[in-house]
Amino acid sequence: MARTVWDSTVGKKTVMAVSGLIMLLYLVVHMIGNLKIFFGTAEFNHYAHWLRTVGEPFMHYEWTLWVVRVVLVVAVVAHATSAYQLSRRDIKARPTPYAHRRKRASYATRTMRWGGVILGLFIVWHILDLTTGTVHPGGFESGKPYQNVVDTFSTWYGNVVYIVAMLALGLHIQHGFWSAAQTLGAGSRSRDRALKTVANVLALLLTAGFIAVPVGVMTGVVS
Repeated sequence: MARTVWDSTVGKKTVMAVSGLIMLLYLVVHMIGNLKIFFGTAEFNHYAHWLRTVGEPFMHYEWTLWVVRVVLVVAVVAHATSAYQLSRRDIKARPTPYAHRRKRASYATRTMRWGGVILGLFIVWHILDLTTGTVHPGGFESGKPYQNVVDTFSTWYGNVVYIVAMLALGLHIQHGFWSAAQTLGAGSRSRDRALKTVANVLALLLTAGFIAVPVGVMTGVVS
């Protein structure tokens, strides 16, 4: 049954919608956590340490964090795979362009594929920068996330990469949230306006919330 559902277009769209909502929930929590950097070094570092001790003593050190990471990896892979396969299926269904131009889609809709690629590359860079320290511009120090964040956003390229990715994220959420609602049956003629408003507000808040951190470092508010 699982294979039958996955092979269907509806099944792939459902997987894409559910995995997208899981990632969206994580992004909201992650953004709130990021904003703790404005409360100072001790507050931010304490929050980062708390993430590794959630669930103790029932859960061992970092176990809860690893559970979250595994869920996120599964969600990202499922989302990307279903998106790619749906894209290929769409191309095969119509190998030649329409004889008459269709109604022009919004910019967010037209950039979904490229936005997804940009975000995928950013995730890899972000992990190598602030989790493993592999491409970190300063002297990466484990257990000192506040200083690591300041080091990253003290470089022009760190700011450019992050801000471009967050703008792509905002556009992705703007269309993706509404599309997921339609796929999961939450959309209707009477609700579409409200769903689009929620999508726009979420996209704006998340984009502004994430970009606030590099802007804070650039302006000296966070130092």
